[in-house]
Amino acid sequence: MKVSNRPRGRALLGQLSDMDLRLLRVFKAVVDCGGLSAAELELNIGTSTVSRHVKDLETRLGLVLCRRGRAGFAITPEGQRIYDETLRLLASLDAFRSSVDDIHLRMGGQLEVALFDKTATNPASRVAEAVALFTRAAPDVDLNMHVAPMPAIERGVLDGSFQVGVIPAHRSSRSLAYQDLFGETMLLYCGAGHPLFDAPSSDLTWVRLRQHAFAGLGYHSPNMELSHRAQLLRKATGFDQEAIATLVLSGRYLGFLPDHYAASFERDGRLRAVQPRRFRYQCRFISVMRRTPQPTRAALLFAQCLREAHSSAD
Repeated sequence: MKVSNRPRGRALLGQLSDMDLRLLRVFKAVVDCGGLSAAELELNIGTSTVSRHVKDLETRLGLVLCRRGRAGFAITPEGQRIYDETLRLLASLDAFRSSVDDIHLRMGGQLEVALFDKTATNPASRVAEAVALFTRAAPDVDLNMHVAPMPAIERGVLDGSFQVGVIPAHRSSRSLAYQDLFGETMLLYCGAGHPLFDAPSSDLTWVRLRQHAFAGLGYHSPNMELSHRAQLLRKATGFDQEAIATLVLSGRYLGFLPDHYAASFERDGRLRAVQPRRFRYQCRFISVMRRTPQPTRAALLFAQCLREAHSSAD
């Protein structure tokens, strides 16, 4: 019996064509929107056409990218890898387009900016003012704003998915350039129903806090550094401020939150700051850009607008 050594499901994809790029953009929209029907509105084409484009891409790649049917939409592991590579490819294309615009001394294309969550309610944040400055100076650039955890923002800036990030300062990398922007006060909170909510807390110490379950961020951050240093008992983990707030509001955990974000919950009697003069820490927010390759003129301009907006607030 003759055995074939030809690999099964070999991808037919050779040189990328304009049609391949279109199919990849359709697939990205489907994943971003969470399904074929939802992507119909984003792409302004019918669901049947969206489905055909995804099927054509699967044929071109020799891979099953997603499951769709009565059970709903789900991306496959292979589809997730193709999606991640698509983000990098499209970011590289945008960077190339921006570089060509730079050569012609004009700014166009798209600028991807990523923010750490819950910065809009911070009175010290002037990101919105920076956006206004930028759009007046570069009206032909399409600005796309994302919200993501710190590790995702740092990775995105390094791989080109984001051109500028705004995050709390927590560590430094030689591959990234940083600029100080504004500050934030983090206080320790408990929710209604927690033993500390109605009890006097004047005699509380960092040591005694270890008796209570703590909800902390699950990645390297000022939050994690402090909780490790104080040896707090982390019994729940969140990956953004909304998650930490939800855990604290349950009345089962202590957790640090930005004072400006927690203020409305305090007014409603749902949160209480625990000894705010003692159990607190300060964050500095910074902008981040990669050092190499050289950021585009649009990215540099947005970073400049961030500096100007926040320097005027000092």
